[in-house]
Amino acid sequence: MAYSPALSSTACFLANQNPSLNKFKFPPKPNQTTRKTLTVSAIPPLSTVADVSLDGPTLAVLGGGSVAAVAAVLSFADPERRRRIQAEDVGGGDKEVVREYFNSTGFQRWKKIYGDTDDVNKVQLDIRIGHSKTVESTIKMLTDEGPLQGVTICDAGCGTGSLSIPLAKQGAIVSASDISAAMVAEAEKQAREELLTGQVDGSPSHVMPKFEVKDLERLDGKFDTVVCLDVLIHYPQSKADAMIAHLASLAEKRLVMSFAPKTFYYDLLKRVGELFPGPSKATRAYLHAEADVERALSNVGWRIRKRSLITTQFYFARLIEAVPA
Repeated sequence: MAYSPALSSTACFLANQNPSLNKFKFPPKPNQTTRKTLTVSAIPPLSTVADVSLDGPTLAVLGGGSVAAVAAVLSFADPERRRRIQAEDVGGGDKEVVREYFNSTGFQRWKKIYGDTDDVNKVQLDIRIGHSKTVESTIKMLTDEGPLQGVTICDAGCGTGSLSIPLAKQGAIVSASDISAAMVAEAEKQAREELLTGQVDGSPSHVMPKFEVKDLERLDGKFDTVVCLDVLIHYPQSKADAMIAHLASLAEKRLVMSFAPKTFYYDLLKRVGELFPGPSKATRAYLHAEADVERALSNVGWRIRKRSLITTQFYFARLIEAVPA
């Protein structure tokens, strides 16, 4: 998935009655304030924040709600401790946390988001739209060079098949993989329903994608094109470099990737989301500077030829197409 800050978290804000103060201090006594409860979403109203009440070291951000003040408060969050506990629970690191998440609660959540059910909230619907735009932009990138009939494509991190199935409908020979066995099973189920149901003898047939349960490190083979959408968010840059190099080694002509871009604004939103974690476990989200991704490609002899930015209110992703330099 591309980065989506905390879907929805409830936080308590204290409205100080002396707005001229512009410094951190412990919250005043209850009879001096009015407590208000509001929902913090992906784009917090930074210009109107007055006080932030936190568990643990309780601090208040007073005054005009500057970005610097909010960023200072974020330093008191402890997402690393939460992530360490997640890793200990599954007996591994980031990869094991990702595998466990997308085989359990994450599978149910993202199956809804990637699907067409009406049983989604406003944020999930917005993310669905963003992801759909990324898939559409990817298909346009791929078809700009001509028809996909007979083109071999590796869909690395296929999820529920939202890209693999449309590519197969256009005649591509697709190898699709995901770290989650639940995701792969759902993708294969949907592919059979959409590609094979209703076919009769003599009618044009689609080639079913080959689905496998594999993480990026274990992918092998050679393909005309390798596509990896919304997966690098699970890799820190130190590991992303190796993943990018590995994906490039599998591609003969093109490598298409999307990732959550690291900018000051998006990084701040991410940290706000970590400050107010939701009740369910989630995976760690890594943002990547476009310059770092470009450098990793250059190191293995590739260059970016096309790039696009897909954004909605709760979803943002940089989409690139790379070719041999």
